[in-house]
Amino acid sequence: MTIRNLATLIGAITMLCACTNNKLDHYKNTTPVASIEDFFNGPLKGWGLVQDWKGRVTVRFDVEMNGKWEGNTGTLVEKFNYYDGTTQERIWTITKLENGQYIGKADDILGDATGQSQGNAVNWKYRMDLPVGNKTYRVTFDDWMWQMNNGVLLNRSYIKKFGVTVAELTIFMQKQDQE
Repeated sequence: MTIRNLATLIGAITMLCACTNNKLDHYKNTTPVASIEDFFNGPLKGWGLVQDWKGRVTVRFDVEMNGKWEGNTGTLVEKFNYYDGTTQERIWTITKLENGQYIGKADDILGDATGQSQGNAVNWKYRMDLPVGNKTYRVTFDDWMWQMNNGVLLNRSYIKKFGVTVAELTIFMQKQDQE
């Protein structure tokens, strides 16, 4: 394939992606309604895994989270316990904007995470440098969350490099009783 043909192909793919309708519109009238402020307020537990591009599970983890909201600003502390014995902590600061969208920041996130919700769905997008073994890859996350019954939220993340999904992350989260 020549450089010109490759450039034409990339341009066509970009145009197709740009023409797609807002995928959140599909969830506009669905319930239970997903509220970032309500769900990520108080203690939560989660269980997750990462699958490579072949579908093989490469990482498993448990996560404990605790969120607190004051007005339009929330803080979410995540403590990951990976099955290989390693741990990680991430602290998010999330701001709800007047237009109903969200901006999120965390130390290992590049720039701002952006999010919005409709009906039972939430979509977050962000970039980060993801360490894998002895290498680090700059990737984008396309997070989709769906509010389920009984205080459960399902999160499906598509991890992309150059627009191609290279891994997928799935997390089941459940609200916990306040102590």
